[in-house]
Amino acid sequence: MDTCIHIVLLTCLLFSLFSPPFVSAQVCVSETFSSNKLYASCNSLTVLGATLHWTYHPSNGTTDVAYRIQQATTGWVAWAINPKMTGMLGSNTLFAYHDSTSGAVKVVSTVINDYMPTVRDENLTFAVYNRSAEYSNGTYTIYASIQLPGNKTTQNITWQAGTDFTGGAPGGHNLGPPNMLASTSIDFLSGASVPVPSPASDNRLRQKNIHGILNTVAWGIILPVGVLKARYIKSLNPSSPAWFHVHKTCQSIGYIIGVAGFALGLKLGSESKGITHHGHRIMAIVLFCFATIQVSALLLRPKPTHKRRIYWNAYHYSVGILVITLGIFNIFSGFNILNPDSKWRRLYVVVICVIAGIAPILEVCKWTMCRNRESRSYTKPENVPSEWAVTA
Repeated sequence: MDTCIHIVLLTCLLFSLFSPPFVSAQVCVSETFSSNKLYASCNSLTVLGATLHWTYHPSNGTTDVAYRIQQATTGWVAWAINPKMTGMLGSNTLFAYHDSTSGAVKVVSTVINDYMPTVRDENLTFAVYNRSAEYSNGTYTIYASIQLPGNKTTQNITWQAGTDFTGGAPGGHNLGPPNMLASTSIDFLSGASVPVPSPASDNRLRQKNIHGILNTVAWGIILPVGVLKARYIKSLNPSSPAWFHVHKTCQSIGYIIGVAGFALGLKLGSESKGITHHGHRIMAIVLFCFATIQVSALLLRPKPTHKRRIYWNAYHYSVGILVITLGIFNIFSGFNILNPDSKWRRLYVVVICVIAGIAPILEVCKWTMCRNRESRSYTKPENVPSEWAVTA
């Protein structure tokens, strides 16, 4: 039981550590461009290692920009101005990627109106006088001359990079913190850059992190530890019910935390219009159903001497293994979706390896104790020669 409490305390600690800050060094000043292009100002954007260079022309309200970001040839990059709001929706976007047919770097412009847009070349809501892109040394650069919307020098910008394609055009991107925080506000006249305040976005990211923490700790740590306690504490003193109470407490805590994480996941899913992670969602629903059946089965648990107890035990063991297996698989599915810093995935892999490594050691200890207990309980039959007793 103490172990379960310690794990819950660890959960609280992880809440404060799971969202590491993102820091960007001002490296744009050392960058150079082909054809000796020069720009008056630059900004090292806050995430994804991107930079933006520009020259503002106050006489006509136009700006020459160069957006640069590292990406493989199999991926795409994008830079956008959002004239009306912050974030993705409404962004007037320039995409660059390698054409699947010709292999040349291609530039298209499109307005993002929903979370699963069809990227096609179209006019933006402001004038784009020229546009081009190049790829060199693992880096895309998008060049454009644009009319600043509303003739305002301060604009909300977003940028992005991804590897998914749909019908040969850019598709989705990672939903981890770096990608979700790729927006800022820039004054093209003064060069000042201010991260776009987005309380709703920050709160949503925090909810995703909490969802991940709750489910990882519940389904992927507490429940496996509870199984170990039931199997191996019982071998210390089979006649004592202590192992059952420890197991019941541990699994109940895990189930309650898991249900909270599951409910938060349903809430996040209902708020993500146009974005559905079908595999993760289906696996979570199946996991929740089997876990609920497993907990409810305690109410139908026959007495140890009942003839049907052997069937209940077989069911209980089978469903328990299924729940833990589904939980671990779905945790890694969640890692792929949330895409946190790699250290969190490595940390969980270490935890699982430790649990898996302890199990065979405890198994050997259990069977050793059982053998010793059997040998101590053996009594030599009366009036039987000692050599017969030994071989009996």
